[in-house]
Amino acid sequence: MTQIRPAGWKNYDDFAKGIATNRLPASDALVGRTLQLNLPDRCLTLRLLSSHELHWLEQLHQQPDQHSGTDWYEAIEVAADTYFIDMLQGARPQDALTIVVNLRSLRVLAIRCHVQAASEAGAEPRVQQTFMVGTLGSDPALASGMVPHESRNLIGLRTFQHYSPEHTYEHTYLNSLRYAWQCLVGVQRGHGDVDLASYYQFDDEQYIFTFREFIIPVASVFFFNFSSNRSTGKFLGVTGDGQIANNPAGAFIEKASVTMYSSEQQPL
Repeated sequence: MTQIRPAGWKNYDDFAKGIATNRLPASDALVGRTLQLNLPDRCLTLRLLSSHELHWLEQLHQQPDQHSGTDWYEAIEVAADTYFIDMLQGARPQDALTIVVNLRSLRVLAIRCHVQAASEAGAEPRVQQTFMVGTLGSDPALASGMVPHESRNLIGLRTFQHYSPEHTYEHTYLNSLRYAWQCLVGVQRGHGDVDLASYYQFDDEQYIFTFREFIIPVASVFFFNFSSNRSTGKFLGVTGDGQIANNPAGAFIEKASVTMYSSEQQPL
C-alpha cells in the first residue's frame, strides 16, 4: 500500500538539510573503550576504534553463531556520563541502531530502526522501531538507579524544537501512542500531521522520544535533556530518489505549554 501524499509534501531529504545545526558536537571520549551491552535477546560488544569507526560483535542468547563487523558510529555526550551512540551495521543496510548508555549507572536503552518494503508495511509506517532495555558490563546486577521505562510524563506537553534558524517545529505529545507536529519555520512550513510515537524515561529530566511517520518513510530517535533543554537525535528514512539515509538532528527545546487532564479524562 502506498501512502497518498498531499500536494507539495516534501521528501525526507528536503527537510533534513541543516536540521543538525543546533546539535551537540560529537565526542571522542569513548575512543579506545570496549562496551559490553547486555540486551534482552543478545549481547552486543562495541570496541570504539576512532572517532567514527567501531568494531561490533553480536551474539544472540542461546545461539552459537556470532556476527561482527567494522562500521561507522557517532557518540555524543548528552548528559553527565551519558552518551547517545548512533551506529550502522553493514550487514543490515536497512537498519540503524541507536544506543543510550550511562557509564555510571550502567543503564542502557537501545533502539533499532528498520526500513521495511512498502509492500511489507501495508498501512503502517514503513520505518519500524524496536526498543531494548539493558545494562552495561559483564554483571547486570551492578547496574543502579532508574531502569529505562515507557513513560506518560510527556503527555500534554507542547514544545518548540529549534533545530536551526531555518527549522522550527511545534510538537504536542498527545497520548501514549501519538504526537502532533507542525512546521513553523522551514521548507515544510504549514505542513503538519499526527504520527506514531514512543516515550521512554531514561533518568531524571531525561527522555527518549521517537516517532514513525505515515506519509513519508522516516522515523526518528531523540534524547531530550530538560535540564539543559537540548534535544539530540537522528532520522532514518528513504530519500526522494529511493535511497536509505541516516541523518543527524538536534535542537534547542522551548517548553510552550502543558495541558492538564482530569483523572476521569486521561488520554490513552
